[in-house]
Amino acid sequence: MSSERTAEDGAPRHVARRRLIALGVVAGIAVVVVLIVSGVREIARGYDPQGATVEHASLASDALGGRETEQTLVTPRGGGSGRPLLVFLHGRGEDGNDSNLSDELFAALAALGDRAPAIVFPDGGEASYWHDRDDGAWERYVVEEAIPDAARRLHADPRRVAIGGISMGGFGAYAIARQHPGRFCAVGGHSAALWESAGETAPGAFDDAEDFARHDVIAAARADAAPWRGMPLWLDGGDEDPFRAGGTALAQALRAGGADVRHRVWPGAHEGDYWREHIDEYLRFYAGALARCGR
Repeated sequence: MSSERTAEDGAPRHVARRRLIALGVVAGIAVVVVLIVSGVREIARGYDPQGATVEHASLASDALGGRETEQTLVTPRGGGSGRPLLVFLHGRGEDGNDSNLSDELFAALAALGDRAPAIVFPDGGEASYWHDRDDGAWERYVVEEAIPDAARRLHADPRRVAIGGISMGGFGAYAIARQHPGRFCAVGGHSAALWESAGETAPGAFDDAEDFARHDVIAAARADAAPWRGMPLWLDGGDEDPFRAGGTALAQALRAGGADVRHRVWPGAHEGDYWREHIDEYLRFYAGALARCGR
């Protein structure tokens, strides 16, 4: 989360160390709840959580030099104790807050029932691209800090963890899984931000060409797909998505290297409507993989 983002009264949002959002539904209409916590007034979004609970928790990261980050934690109906954990990484320009939440997400969780995972949306900053770089060890923050912290808070099973994400987060999921083979039960990239050369990348995505080369997951998969073998993989994107070619290239490299990857191209662009339309398929994929993990 950007440290400059503020609440309605102008106070920094991260001053709220821990906030629990309790949302209810009246006559089928999501209630908008006004919260006053630690001097910060916020209006929760009007989504229907369908029995799930949403918690915002601050985390001071040693990997990021003491930076204060804020995670969003989602507990499905029935509580989080013993559930598997889904780590879902956001896209560029977003953060670990309510931009990740929607009616479609909560409907998909409710439909999964006891198979629904607990979810953490870590805060990846404006444009970290979720890898260790000059401004911080973002990969280490996710693996060594955000995941253990979320598992503890949610009482989730730390041995059953899947990682995925949208756009920048989709790239990050594959980059992190590459560095930690065997750590995750499944990996997913949804409209993953993937390039085949440093010259194609978005400004700020990497520190320089050498940084890109170190974290080029397409080239890495072509050279050796071993880090991604032995677990279900998912890649998808819209037929009008600018990253469609990158997703196809990664899927082909992974398949050629013996990895188990599902690749989907559906109608749509690089936008929220596309991801909300398919969030149920994403969650079914993660839930199925997590249910089989370790068996």
